[in-house]
Amino acid sequence: MELRNLALAALCLDEPAAKVAAVRDLWARAQAAAPLGLPVDEAVLGLDPHAELAERDGLPGRPQRPLLVPHVRMAQRSPNTLIGRAALLHAIAHIEFNAVNLALDAVWRFAGLPADYYLDWLRVAAEEAEHHTLLADHLRTLGHAYGDFEAHDGLWTMTYKTRHDFIARMALVPRTLEARGLDATPPIQAKLGRAGDHAAVAILDVILRDEIGHVAIGNRWYGWACARAGLDPLAHYPLLVRQYEAPRLRPPLNRAARLAAGFSEAELAYLEHPDLG
Repeated sequence: MELRNLALAALCLDEPAAKVAAVRDLWARAQAAAPLGLPVDEAVLGLDPHAELAERDGLPGRPQRPLLVPHVRMAQRSPNTLIGRAALLHAIAHIEFNAVNLALDAVWRFAGLPADYYLDWLRVAAEEAEHHTLLADHLRTLGHAYGDFEAHDGLWTMTYKTRHDFIARMALVPRTLEARGLDATPPIQAKLGRAGDHAAVAILDVILRDEIGHVAIGNRWYGWACARAGLDPLAHYPLLVRQYEAPRLRPPLNRAARLAAGFSEAELAYLEHPDLG
């Protein structure tokens, strides 16, 4: 099957373990067909970037649990307790599972883009799958499993809202919602460290490292799309925030991580003081 069709098939899978396995196989196939540093041959890769694929019912595939509830109904627990720590890590595992889905959606949904775009998002899907697996495995050492706690659907909600707008997708999912993880991760690591869960802190080190790269991919393709459309990325971003009602950031920003992910000082100034922009 064609690569984007395979990404869509993986997105439709319900069970996390099956989705992770499918993503691993797809990324291994892509790596073998397009070695790093060599020109990409779309035929060898099995990629048809111009194919217009039909959306399937029931996207994204997900298990019956966790039960999805509005964000405001999520129970607040202290990470100083075992169940509170498990609930916190479960929430992050759910974000990572949704991140697999959004990366796969970015691969299949948008046609007519460079081959590097599809490879970038396949890599994101593969790394998010590993993040979810690390967290799900660690949850089991705490006596819990993915699905044991309620979760919310904010990341996929924005993915769905931007399904017909490629520029908005790149602006508001990787470089807005996912970028919030760059800011939130160090404080979460501090809480987990104080609770004595050093294994979880190490897992979040891996996730933070990789997420800088994922946000950089969002920045890369947002800038590329704006240039193609003749738009100023800095000026266009607030318009998209208002149009799609993107959530406001919670300061402080992780400036070092955001700069490493390709944000400019002008962009950070806007994010820190959006009312002055």
